Amino acid sequence: MILSSKKYEEFAYVLDFLPQGHANDPRPTFQREPLTQAIGETHFTLLELVPRKGASFTLQERIYIGKGSRKKIDHVHRRIRYEDLTPTAKSELPFVIEKIVQLREKEFVDFFNNARPITTRMHQLKLIPGIGKKTMWLILEERKKEPFKSFENISSRVRMPEPKKAIVNRIMSELKGEDKYYLFTRPYTTSQE
Repeated sequence: MILSSKKYEEFAYVLDFLPQGHANDPRPTFQREPLTQAIGETHFTLLELVPRKGASFTLQERIYIGKGSRKKIDHVHRRIRYEDLTPTAKSELPFVIEKIVQLREKEFVDFFNNARPITTRMHQLKLIPGIGKKTMWLILEERKKEPFKSFENISSRVRMPEPKKAIVNRIMSELKGEDKYYLFTRPYTTSQE
């Protein structure tokens, strides 16, 4: 049996619900299927989902999209790029990412505790917006003394005002495809279309 290396999302957060499908869909309105744009909770994958008949959604609602029995989602239509998001989804995205980062705070604090060099001249910490060479060395020195416990702990020990916001900004730039290195998301490749 060959195990797939694909990473699947179990839960997603609703960014936008399109009961009439995409406005730019060339098919007549009665042939379009309703769509939901969402972001995965684990890998921050942007997805287009087809809801079950009669299902309705609220923005930022957490829904199950895993392999088991789904209540509100019929199937995952496709993975999408940031550019494919509706204006509503784009405006909701930073708030949803911030919500996910807050819920998974321990994992992101562990990133600060365990970040490693990428090359001889580049460190993972320097890829986070707001962290330059001085702040990076300060973080490395402080984590040697004692591992960080929370975002507030990072803020108080290292002169970094909002580490959570910096992580959110990094995830946003990765989703937009602006970066060479991916720390928290998977890059979108053309073979996934």
